[in-house]
Order: sequence, then C-alpha cells, then structure tokens
Amino acid sequence: MVMNVVILMLAVTACYTISSLSDKYAVSEAKFTGNEFTFLMCSSMSVFLALTLPFQNLSFTLTWQSFAAILLISVCKLLEFQMSALVLKQLSAFELKAWLGVTLFLSYITDILYGSDLRLLKILCIAVTITGLVFIARSGREGKVEYRKIAVPLVLYLAAKYGYGLVIKAFTPYISPTVQLLPALVLIAIIMLFRIKPSDIMKKNSKGALKVILARIPNTAGMLLENAVIAISLANYSFIQPMILVSLFLIGILRRESHSKLNLIGSVICVVGVVMFQIL
Repeated sequence: MVMNVVILMLAVTACYTISSLSDKYAVSEAKFTGNEFTFLMCSSMSVFLALTLPFQNLSFTLTWQSFAAILLISVCKLLEFQMSALVLKQLSAFELKAWLGVTLFLSYITDILYGSDLRLLKILCIAVTITGLVFIARSGREGKVEYRKIAVPLVLYLAAKYGYGLVIKAFTPYISPTVQLLPALVLIAIIMLFRIKPSDIMKKNSKGALKVILARIPNTAGMLLENAVIAISLANYSFIQPMILVSLFLIGILRRESHSKLNLIGSVICVVGVVMFQIL
C-alpha cells in the first residue's frame, strides 16, 4: 500500500514539475495576463481531460452535493490559476512550492478527522519538512521579493490548493473527482471568454500559447493521479508540493544554476521529512 502511494506521488511530481516550469514561463516570459493564462489552462485541460473519460469509472448522483462540489472546485481552480499568475510575477516556481508547505499540517489534521490515527512521529516529519521549506523560502532572493504586493494573492492561492483536496475528498461519495473537475474547468473557460479574446492571445504570442497548451498534457495526467492520492490521504496530497520543490532543485543543479547553502540545506531536509513520513 505504502509503495503504491509513493509511486503515485512520484508520478504526480514528474507531471507537475513539467507544468510548473511552463507556468513560470507563461507569466514571466510569454507575458500572459492572469485571465489569458487561466483561459489557456482551463480550455486545453478540458479537452485533454475529456479524452480520458472512456477509460475511467465515473459516478454522479443527482444531489445538491454533486452540484456544490462542481461549484466549489470551480472556485478553487479559478483562484489557483488567477492567484498563481499574480504570485509568480514576484516568486519563482521553486519559491511558490516552498510556501505550499503551510498546508501540510491542515491536511494531516483533516486526515485525522476522516479517521486516520494521530501519530506524533508523523507530525514531527511534517515539522521537519516545513523547516526545510522555511530555509528554501528564505534563500536566494532575500529582499528582492515584495511580499506586501502578493500577500493576499498568496494566501488565496494556498487556500485554493488546500480547498481543492478537501472538496475532492469530501464529495467523492457523491460524484467522482473527474466529474467534479471537468465541468469546473469548462465553466471557468467560459467565464474567461467574457474577459479575453482568444485571438488576442495568439496575436500576442502564438508560440508561447502553444507551449502552455502542450504543457497541459502532463498537467492533466498529474491531476488525475493527484485525485487518486487525495482519495488515500490529504497529507500525502500536500506532500506532493515539497516533492516538486526538490525536483525543481535537482533540475537547477543539472542546469548548473547557482544555489545558496540555505537552499541546499532546505532541500535535503525536505527529502528527509517526506521520506520519513512515508516510512513511519
């Protein structure tokens, strides 16, 4: 069981690492606005996700819970895409993943409320991981990030990431995760059509738009696998973000990018925390 969860988490990490690098490119180099970025994300993922429907076991009950789930997922994803576009103007993809560590405790507490055993050693592992994330968040660009400008978007982004996992977990008995997600993505894409023109995106940067769209293929695969992890444990879902963080760090080393000692120490601590949480 533990090995299966780890394999799922590693697969999600690989998929999201690719899309994380693309997200940073979309807002910092391709210069897409939050609305343009959101439209590209949701419209392309809707198509890719729809193609997987024949291969999934889907369920839907005609209850208020099913419709509430779709609405809540729409809110979470809209906030995630919009706020990430704002936050990534100040933070790197690496730094943003570090901040997601604050959801670890919330997710573990939620797992306990759903029946998991409270284990002090696992709480210690979470604390170790968060310590590593703090080192990473403080490394590299101290004084260069104007947190006052992104404080509210960052809080909303973190709430959206935690909220997504919570909604999927809570409403899966009434409606399967994919059936929650697909209508939500379509709804957000339609809303964005009232705020942007797709033709303007292509005129601005057609090559950049194509890169963002293609990056949604691993992103979509990651979301499907991520939902499988959520069904097992919200804490494991939250641990995916530090794993992506370490993956981005290793990519930086391969690219021979410079990293501070705090960055290196923090990444090693994160690895220890994640591994020990799975073993204990």
